[in-house]
Amino acid sequence: MSFDLLLLFIPAAFAINILPGPNNMLAMTNGLRYGLFDAMKGGLGRLVAFVILIVLTATGLGAILAASTTAFYALKIGGAIYLVYLGIRLWRSKTKDVEDFGEPQRSKTSTYAIIRQEFLVAISNPKAILVFTAFFPQFIDPVLPMLPQVTTMGIIFVFLEIIALFLYAISGKQLAFLTRTQKGQRIMNRTSGSFLIAVGGLLATSSR
Repeated sequence: MSFDLLLLFIPAAFAINILPGPNNMLAMTNGLRYGLFDAMKGGLGRLVAFVILIVLTATGLGAILAASTTAFYALKIGGAIYLVYLGIRLWRSKTKDVEDFGEPQRSKTSTYAIIRQEFLVAISNPKAILVFTAFFPQFIDPVLPMLPQVTTMGIIFVFLEIIALFLYAISGKQLAFLTRTQKGQRIMNRTSGSFLIAVGGLLATSSR
């Protein structure tokens, strides 16, 4: 991968990383409900999913999946249903007393559960597959070996994703003061839940 292409790839990739997609909105919600540290740990799920998708792209399987209409719509509907499910759970979640101002709402949700949520949202988003299969090739130098170039882009993309994860998670944490009362918790839960449901609906009805 040439240096010129690398300079073009980094800002273009970060623009994709920072878009307010399902995973970023989930990270913001997790930052609000569980705090920055737990939200960042939960983000490991999406990073694992993206590494898998990058490997699929490098081996050519990503292009096959992207070309398959059946696989695309199966992933799309599955991902949409899961987002709606998360939104409904968040909408119906119970509120708790919070003694300290700005203390994030805690729950019995395990770190594994948060990681699993992030992973499932990322791996079931067909748009992610199309990003890697359609975006990465634009920056590949056909003269050079493909695998090292995809590996380099993959490492950079994951690193930039960590930055985006942090920005959204800390943004959610900054909103934690809104949950110092049960009424505030209820409003934030229903607002976040409604957003996830809306994203799921948009994903289900979006065109390829």
